[in-house]
Parts: sequence; C-alpha cells; structure tokens
Amino acid sequence: MVQKLALFLLAGLPLAAETALALRDGEAFTFKVSWAVLPGAGEIKVSAAADTSGPAPRLRVTTTTHTRGLARMLLPFEATAESLFDPATGRLLSLTESNEQRNKRSAHAVAFDYAAAQAIYTRTIPAQPPRPLPLPPGDPMDLITSLLQTRSWDLKPGEKRDALVLFDDDFYELTLHAARYEEIRTSFGTFNTLVLEPRMEKTPPKGMFKKGSSVRVWISQDERRLPVRFEVEFKIGTGVATLTRYEAPPSAAVSDAKNSRP
Repeated sequence: MVQKLALFLLAGLPLAAETALALRDGEAFTFKVSWAVLPGAGEIKVSAAADTSGPAPRLRVTTTTHTRGLARMLLPFEATAESLFDPATGRLLSLTESNEQRNKRSAHAVAFDYAAAQAIYTRTIPAQPPRPLPLPPGDPMDLITSLLQTRSWDLKPGEKRDALVLFDDDFYELTLHAARYEEIRTSFGTFNTLVLEPRMEKTPPKGMFKKGSSVRVWISQDERRLPVRFEVEFKIGTGVATLTRYEAPPSAAVSDAKNSRP
C-alpha cells in the first residue's frame, strides 16, 4: 500500500540533457501520504542541498519516506534515496536507495556513465557483484525529482513529452501527457493545476503499468509551479501524496523580500 506508493515515488523519470534542474539549493517539499481509509498513512520529504565535497559542484536531492500512525503499526516502513546531479547539465550522476520493512533491509546504488551508454548497478544489501545496465536513449532521473522537474515544463492540455524511468534495475520508456487543468484544494491552499499522466506507449506495458495501474501529478500554474499532489492508482486502492509544506530556497526568499519593499 504505502510501501508501493513510496517505492514508486522513489523510482525514475527523465530530464532532457543540458537542462537546468528545477530544484535549487535549500528547497524542500513535505507530502502527506494517504492510502484508502488511512488519511495519514505516511510522509515523504524531498530536500535539495549543494554538495561541494568533490572537485566540481553537485546538487544532492534527498528523499525520505516513512509510514506513521496506524499504518506504521500494520506496516512499518522507512526509505531513503539520495540522487546526485550535475547542476550544469541536469544529469543524474548517481543514485542510492535503501529501505527497511519489518526488520528486512534492502539497498542498492546506481552510477551512470553516459559516454559508455550504461549504468553500473550494485545491490549492496544483500550484497551482490556490480553489473552493467545498458542505457536506453534519454537521461534517467529518480521519479520524485523528475516529477518536480515538470515544474519547468511548459506543457498545455493535449501536449506530451517522452520520459525514461528506472525502477530498481529496469528502465521504462514513458510518455507524460498533459491531460487537463484542474482546481485542487488542500490544507496548504487552493491551486489551479495542470494534471500530467505518465503512460507506456512506446513499448509493451510492464510492471505496474501492465497490471493496469495509473499515475497522475498535479502542478500548480502560479509562479512557483508547485507539485501539489501525486497519485498512484492500483487495483487494491489509491495512494495519494499531498503537499503540506514548502520551503523556498534562500535566494527566492531574499528576492521575495526585496520585491515586497515599498
């Protein structure tokens, strides 16, 4: 349930090469996860921070997910994902993911070599030897970050954009359709949004798409272009992640303060 939504939200969609990231240093999003009759089943937090530990500047995007309340009693689950990006090109350089459910842990890491058109996948828990994954055309990205990246897209209803998704060690070719405009009311506010729907059209459906599941994301149409809601619909129920808190990057806060001066 919440685990399936969380794992889906920790997978990947693409970003066009040489495109600046829509996430900035100091920016953070918090989402409340609901599942069927469990309105507060879990929480997802995404934060971006500059990483200057290496020879070149990087942007580190960290996603944490956990169940809470009754859902935690029924299904204790925690997950962390870290994605390292080249801010100059927007390309994902490496990805690590780990999760724990009822004392059972799993973790893996992926390093991307675009020149060689491959990724090196390493299962770290339980430990397995590294193995190469051929890279299809496109630039993969973890799903939650790529859904945030759609903030910078200028799609209108009826338009679409192709996407490449990495689910664990398997790539999916998706097409994101701009379906419609829709007003969304949440505890964070009321927003006019654009609804985007990823679909498998270029290749035979597989995984959750073969089973008839569907995904939607609502992006606000104001200046901030916030990801107001994510939704994953399964046959056994629908998981919804709704934005409850947004922390703007310091640069935006300073700009807003200057603009508010008389």
